Amino acid sequence: MKKVSFFLIISVVFFVSCGDYQKLLKSDDAELKYNKAVEYFDKGDFVRASTLFDAVATYYKGTDRSESVLNYLAKSYMGQKDYFSASEYYKTYVKTYPKGKYVVDAKYMIGYCYYLDSPDPRLDQTATHDAINALNEFVEVYPESDKVPEANKLLDELNDKLAYKAYLNAQLYFNLGNYLGNNYLSAVITAQNALKKYPSTKYREDLSFLILNAKYQQAVQSVDELKMDRYRATIDEYYNYINEFPTGKYRKQADKIFNESKKIVKE
Repeated sequence: MKKVSFFLIISVVFFVSCGDYQKLLKSDDAELKYNKAVEYFDKGDFVRASTLFDAVATYYKGTDRSESVLNYLAKSYMGQKDYFSASEYYKTYVKTYPKGKYVVDAKYMIGYCYYLDSPDPRLDQTATHDAINALNEFVEVYPESDKVPEANKLLDELNDKLAYKAYLNAQLYFNLGNYLGNNYLSAVITAQNALKKYPSTKYREDLSFLILNAKYQQAVQSVDELKMDRYRATIDEYYNYINEFPTGKYRKQADKIFNESKKIVKE
């Protein structure tokens, strides 16, 4: 009986609450809607908060409160994990209030929203590039902000994601081998470009060894007139690898490639 009474009370409160909220939506009292929206926001009810803030946005447009409404709207959509809508409201805020009291936070949050929307490296990386551009702009414009260290941390992560995508592309070329062309050369070029673009990436060793391995496989499967030059290029690449990664995780494989290449060149 106690359980039944408890659920009955909860149900009554829920329906009364819904009824009050519906009446609030139909109300013409913008001040009441705004205050209630703030209450919902503070309670973590971001859906109702965003609905009410959106309802009064036009009413307060051009007033001092409009700045607060836009900021609350952006944060409400962040609370719903709707990062696209949040970023749009943050961009609207920056455009409308370029010197507003929330502008530094808004500029950072634009990049952060893109960061949160950045997908798996195997997918299209438009959001990743947008995040990098937005966060780089934030760091350049607000170098003294206390959010700069976090922005730089996010930038490192985003650049690593792009480097990893390049690594996956290079690995795909490597796996294709000589199918319909010299894909080993494409693997080398893709990996080298990634190292130039992302020199500090945590995938640097993976990319470096992939270049060495691709050059070696290219030599192994080469026509006779190109074989010696390609083995010599492999040996040169081996030294590049071990000079940078003398105790690297691919050292044993690299040594094997070197010994076999050196043997062929000596013969």
